Amino acid sequence: MNVHVVIPAYHEQDSIGRVLRRLSQEVRHPIRVTVVCDSADDPTFRVVDELISELPYSVQKKENMFGRGALNAIKTGLAGTVHGEATVVVMADGCDELALIDAMALQIRHGSDVVCASRYMRGGRQIGGHPVKRLLAKTASQTLHTLIGVPTHDITNSFKMYSHKLLKSVEIESLGGFEVGMELTLKAFRQGLKVCELPTVWVERRVGKSRFLLRTWLPHYARWYWFGLRSRPLHRDQTAE
Repeated sequence: MNVHVVIPAYHEQDSIGRVLRRLSQEVRHPIRVTVVCDSADDPTFRVVDELISELPYSVQKKENMFGRGALNAIKTGLAGTVHGEATVVVMADGCDELALIDAMALQIRHGSDVVCASRYMRGGRQIGGHPVKRLLAKTASQTLHTLIGVPTHDITNSFKMYSHKLLKSVEIESLGGFEVGMELTLKAFRQGLKVCELPTVWVERRVGKSRFLLRTWLPHYARWYWFGLRSRPLHRDQTAE
């Protein structure tokens, strides 16, 4: 099974090279990578061009085709998934545990439709990050897990892998930010598709500046949180860890 790695990026020229090299060193599954930026003059693309010849996998540069912003960059990347692939969303800042991608792909192969990299389950860890953002993310995740049985302790982490079946069956309705990961997970759960999680260690970015806009994007996350509280799987084919 091939793995499609989608990397939304905005002026991540200081970190994208490290992420692309780590993918070649830490992932054993065959992969192809799509780096999505808002415009062709984003300096991230210049670094990608410099590295393409030395990377042992296919790298495609794409301009955001749905409008500017992180959400539309992710949507652009997800739209490029082809039959037989699993797709994982990876941040360009280097915070994600890329060595986990192989284990995530095995879960997709064994029938999962969403594999969540979980900072808040047993064995997971978050190092650094904004304390308010962490509190909100952990609270939302734990309450959805406890109250309605969503099979992950970390619904807000963008580092998730999706099956081709799920991506072709769900219309993305998110409006901004990175909450598309919440939407896809909750819609899969509501459809009775299999959602699982694996522990991950998330480490605050080493270079550059986070562009997570908490005040701007919080209402979008809240929308999917309330959607989750109203959700029940149409048929149950899942087990919570």
